[in-house]
Amino acid sequence: MQGQKRIRDYGIIIGDLIPGKRNAITDVAGVRVGHCTLDHGPVKTGVTAVLPHPGNIFEDKVMAAAHVINGFGKSMGIIQIEELGTLETPILLTNTLSVGEAASALISHMVAGNKDIGCKAGTVNPLVCECNDFPLNDIRGLHVTKEHVYAAIREAAEVFREGGVGAGTGMSCYQLKGGIGSASRMIDLDSGKYTVGTLVLTNMGRKQDLMINGDPLGKRRAKGEIATPPDHPDGSIIIIIATDIPLTERQLKRCAKRSAVGLHRTGSHMDTGSGEIAIAFSTVNRIRSGSREALLPIRMINESRINRVFRAVAQATEEAILNSMITADATVGRAGCKRRALRDILKEYGTPPGKEVQ
Repeated sequence: MQGQKRIRDYGIIIGDLIPGKRNAITDVAGVRVGHCTLDHGPVKTGVTAVLPHPGNIFEDKVMAAAHVINGFGKSMGIIQIEELGTLETPILLTNTLSVGEAASALISHMVAGNKDIGCKAGTVNPLVCECNDFPLNDIRGLHVTKEHVYAAIREAAEVFREGGVGAGTGMSCYQLKGGIGSASRMIDLDSGKYTVGTLVLTNMGRKQDLMINGDPLGKRRAKGEIATPPDHPDGSIIIIIATDIPLTERQLKRCAKRSAVGLHRTGSHMDTGSGEIAIAFSTVNRIRSGSREALLPIRMINESRINRVFRAVAQATEEAILNSMITADATVGRAGCKRRALRDILKEYGTPPGKEVQ
């Protein structure tokens, strides 16, 4: 996005479903994404904010679900989503050691816009997800501040950059440069067209495992090279799924589980030390804060039609991961740690075999 070449610009088409206008999570009406990037010397980190809709999210909650693929992670706010099935704040992404600062800032942001929080309406559940951006970033420096969180929320828009920006600034993926990526898919149902969009924060994988649309690029690249262990084994990924399809929290959880299909198709083995978490929400069914109605009018898709939604989640997740890598620039971070760009690897090895990449 914003003029960046993405995986489709290299002739690599993932799946059979059609992307939305931007091929991004913001194809779901009302969803916006913002970044605050810290990129100077050994400091390579930041914050990314995903806003489910432009209104007051605390007062107008959206149905949501979380699925933990592998639980080596320090995300905050998942327990209440699992219990109540609603999302009431923007979703923040940052580095592992900045979760506390980001949560504190998000609470301050929500309190400032909602006088009932801590009084009539109880408290608020901040959702902050993370990946460990060591070794590229000086993560021990705790460089993320509240002002960076506020900036990411303030800058949220329909068009946003991918790759090494925001929370993705210091992330690695298959021992190349990773970061923020997004994609979407359109679905035809009886009542019209609907959208499934994904956004990922990628920080996982060994270089020999990388797959691109079924092509074992990592294995081809590893031939003839001296095998070296990864300097940052395991790793993590956060997957955010948004849709305007009417889904209940139970159905959203089923969709979140299918993101693992797209993740695996890029080569991930979901290692024991990897924090892999998927969050899914629908913008359709809203729950008003403080509502006194005994019965709420909730719509849901017929289960006989949900397979197409599963397929959309898997395809959009796979493409978003590849977009996070293809848009990322090569970089040098803390202690001289280097990460090459996927587009440079494609120029050398091509994908599929023999294809020349311009």
